[in-house]
Amino acid sequence: MSTSSFALRDSKAMLRRNLKHAQRNPQMTVSVVAMPIVMLLMFVYVFGSALGNGVDLPGASGGSARDDYTNYVTPGFVLMAVATSSIATAVSVCSDMTKGIINRFRTMAISRASVLTGHVGGNVIQTLISLVLVIGVALAVGFRPDATPVEWLAAIGVISLLAIAFSWISAAIGLGSQTVEAASNAPMPLTFLPFLSSAVVPTDSMPAGLRWFAEYQPFTPINETLRGLLMGTEIGNDGVIAVAWCLGLSLLGYLWSRSIFNRDTRS
Repeated sequence: MSTSSFALRDSKAMLRRNLKHAQRNPQMTVSVVAMPIVMLLMFVYVFGSALGNGVDLPGASGGSARDDYTNYVTPGFVLMAVATSSIATAVSVCSDMTKGIINRFRTMAISRASVLTGHVGGNVIQTLISLVLVIGVALAVGFRPDATPVEWLAAIGVISLLAIAFSWISAAIGLGSQTVEAASNAPMPLTFLPFLSSAVVPTDSMPAGLRWFAEYQPFTPINETLRGLLMGTEIGNDGVIAVAWCLGLSLLGYLWSRSIFNRDTRS
């Protein structure tokens, strides 16, 4: 059997391990999914009418202000759910590190890459499952996408790329954290970046400095791409930029996590 075959076999074993851990301990998954759902409900029912009337929303259908705002804001909270789900990766990786399990894996005849790949793959699967709940709640409060099956597949692809990117970054954060508590808090800035993008209001309505930041951070092109796929708004070159951001962040997270993993001597 080739080296790549061994690595694939070991990665599958680690993936099964992490999925079983998530199944036996669903509290983390529930907690990270609850926040974007609560925020979605708050923005729709508390701020929806005011924001829907107060800003010019692209793709507005001419219906009620709250319905138009629900359609506008939902893609942003889908991305927020991806970001919050990545916290579980940081926590699970740090837990393995602090309990010495990864050091035990290092003494075994398994692919070293498979340890982190299992964590990342498990988180991506959990994220996609969790998003079913988030989108279900969004549909219940008035979200009405008009995407074709092909556009839904493209949207799932974009979401998966972002989940992979954030999972690798969170894996690096988990490896570098000394405690599980620190690992759970360190990725929190990722969950607030959508609020500084076009997720909640169009960037045109922001002050100049904030608008510049919003337009050049990763969430805005990713959000505009997802919104365009689901709601039919203009995507332009945001699709290419979104994929480039996801691939770049994935590479950064992978190299960062592998660097920490290879040099860590924690006992």
